Amino acid sequence: MLDFDQMLDAGVHFGHLRRKWNPKMAPYIFMEKNGIHIIDLHKTAEKAQEAATAIKQIAKSGKKILFVATKKQAKEIVSELVSNTNMPFVTERWPGGMLTNFVTIRKAVKKMNNLDRLLNDTKEAANISKRERLQISREKAKLEKNLGSISDLTRLPSAVFVVDINKEHIAISEARRLNIPTFALVDTNTNPDLIDFPIPANDDASKSIALIVKYMCDAIQEGLSERKMDKDARESADESEEKSERLASELLDDEVEGVKDESKVKKVKSVTDESSDKRPRKPIAKKK
Repeated sequence: MLDFDQMLDAGVHFGHLRRKWNPKMAPYIFMEKNGIHIIDLHKTAEKAQEAATAIKQIAKSGKKILFVATKKQAKEIVSELVSNTNMPFVTERWPGGMLTNFVTIRKAVKKMNNLDRLLNDTKEAANISKRERLQISREKAKLEKNLGSISDLTRLPSAVFVVDINKEHIAISEARRLNIPTFALVDTNTNPDLIDFPIPANDDASKSIALIVKYMCDAIQEGLSERKMDKDARESADESEEKSERLASELLDDEVEGVKDESKVKKVKSVTDESSDKRPRKPIAKKK
């Protein structure tokens, strides 16, 4: 669970001015001081733990979580922390229809990969003029800026984590339309009912964003490590089972061979007995 001292140092408890508040955030507000709402950190810790448990299970099942943070304070923090978990993220402008029109976005990603291949291939690049090469590199740079972080996303994400739902309202509406679970930092000027797993916290301070996002990334890493351990355990169990089956089959083969050898011995004995019975006996000479 999140530490209270860390949350206080990061300024997680600071909300917006009273005139900017959303009444639906009332259950998460502790008090008002100097015209600014103070967020209840007990609720923050409780909701963050609930969200971390859910996000850990999603990561453990091998599914992808898309992080969305296009505001200036969150860009570098999210890209740095999330890239360590190999999860997709969007820190530039949200491409409209990225979830609802995912097929078109995938076409743009394929186009970016093709341009990259074209520029790296020495034979094909030699046939391109300098002007065309410059145009291609500019187009590739533009696509990479907007879609580079989601190039590995081959299908729709299983969850979306958002910083500042007022700014990323298009991403939230697309996720809700497709019934994709949403996780988000909700400040006192937002509507928490739009989010499946809201975390009441300051979404403007970089320290606050870093603390919550790091907590979620740690939960994802834990889920991924558990998935790897389960996979290793299954593989070792399969190997031991295969080994035991192989040993059992070998023992069975040895027993069958033993039975065959015994039958051969019995057959040889019977043949020798029969031949001895059929062989004519020499007459015994009488003494004079």
